[in-house]
Parts: sequence; structure tokens; C-alpha cells
Amino acid sequence: MPQGWAQAAFPGLAEADRARLDALPLHGLPASTRLFGPGETAQGFAVVLSGRVEVSLTGPSGREILLYSIEPGQSCIQSTLGLMGGEPYTGEAMTVRDTRLAVIPAPLFRALMDHSEPFRAQVFRAFAARMSDMTHLLERVAFTRVEARLAQALLDIAVEGTITATHADLAARIGSAREVVSRRLEALARRGLVSTERGRILLRDQTGLRQLASVG
Repeated sequence: MPQGWAQAAFPGLAEADRARLDALPLHGLPASTRLFGPGETAQGFAVVLSGRVEVSLTGPSGREILLYSIEPGQSCIQSTLGLMGGEPYTGEAMTVRDTRLAVIPAPLFRALMDHSEPFRAQVFRAFAARMSDMTHLLERVAFTRVEARLAQALLDIAVEGTITATHADLAARIGSAREVVSRRLEALARRGLVSTERGRILLRDQTGLRQLASVG
């Protein structure tokens, strides 16, 4: 990993602040590593340099919903709330592929928030962008039909027309139940939009899926 990540993540930092961040150790984490869980306290502010982290919420019924993903340049709203307001985590964060990150310890994060305007401005910009994402998620779950949400999710995560996610993974992504996703996939297959094989889903009519997603 090239040195100097702090300048890219927080443009305009004073040289001394940038040096403090660049001196932090970098952590390489394999896929499926748990970063935090419900009830835990934020110990630092993670800056994702490569890879991907997903934050999900599990309800009392056991149903899971994907709240957001964290990729390079994005922030974790739960960590920001925990460090600034003392709120415990309500979701669970997992790496979904090999990930490299730096963790700004809580005391250093608060010190930079107090005295560094460029650092503070970037944290607030990232926080505002994440809040906008969360609002869009609520709108989709509340007002968009399951079929449309599923069609969009299939298009988003397909790699060369193939999806290897489980029905439970898809349910978490669209805020529904696994059984509902299974039934909707069967309906999409009958319409010739997808086909299902053991362990994967094939997109047969991406134009049709885009049309379905657009009218949800």
C-alpha cells in the first residue's frame, strides 16, 4: 500500500496531522472478518483503503437488512455516531472481500475533530452522504415493490450475468425475507428474466430486469 493515504482521505490536512495519520499501522483483513457488532462501543474510526465492508442490522425476528457498504472513500455512520455521541453499535460490520484499512484511535479522532477544520469538514461531508444513502434505503424499502428491489439488486451485483449470492444474502440486501426472495425468483424465472442453478442465478433478460426495476 503506498504511503500518504491521509492526504487522499482528508485533503488539506496540516503536515503534522497528516504525518500522525500516515504513521498509523495498516491492517489487512481477509473476507468474512467481523469488525464490530451490536452493543459494542466504537474504539476508533476506520478508513477503508481497499476492499469492501458491509454493515447489516438484524431484527428480533432474525430478519437481516443490509444498511450500507463501505468502500474506499466512504465512511461508517455508526462509527461516527459512536465516537461523536457515545452511541453503541446497533449493526454488525463484516468484510466481504479482502480489505485493507487504517483505524484512527478515538482520542486522535476527537483531537482532530476539535482542531483540524479540513478533517472535520471531510468527516461531516462523508456523514451527510451516508445519511442521504440511508434515506434512499428507507424510501426503497417503504415505497418500492419487492420485485423491483430484487431486480435492481440482481443487476447491481451480477458479474458477467451471474450471481452467486444466497437467497438470504439477497433478502438482506433488499430488506425482505428469504422465503419472499425465493418465491420472487421463481416468478422471475417463469417470466424468462432469470434462471436458477445450484448455487447461482443467471440473468437471462437484463433489459427486462431494468424495466422491472424502473417501474417499482
